[in-house]
Amino acid sequence: MEIRIIKSPSQGTIDILMRRKGSGKTEKPECIDAIGLVQGRMIEMVCAADVAEKAVGVTVEDIRGSCPQNMILLAIFGDTASVESALREIKRKAEEGIDIC
Repeated sequence: MEIRIIKSPSQGTIDILMRRKGSGKTEKPECIDAIGLVQGRMIEMVCAADVAEKAVGVTVEDIRGSCPQNMILLAIFGDTASVESALREIKRKAEEGIDIC
């Protein structure tokens, strides 16, 4: 699993992710002070999305792409503190070997 954070994302970066998000929702999340990016296998990403949403008030979207290794990318949108907290919780559970689901 790979994890990155973009603090104060540019409008261009936000536009790229909005065009590629997998949900049918057309509206942009209210607060986008930071974007957490998490990439991994499908089972890990579904569990990571659940952990992030339960940990703090963030919006999680799957990002469409064409990865030959069948990796899935999640974008976690929110204020910087919430995104950092969600990513910490995902990392903590993964590092401890806890089943994150």
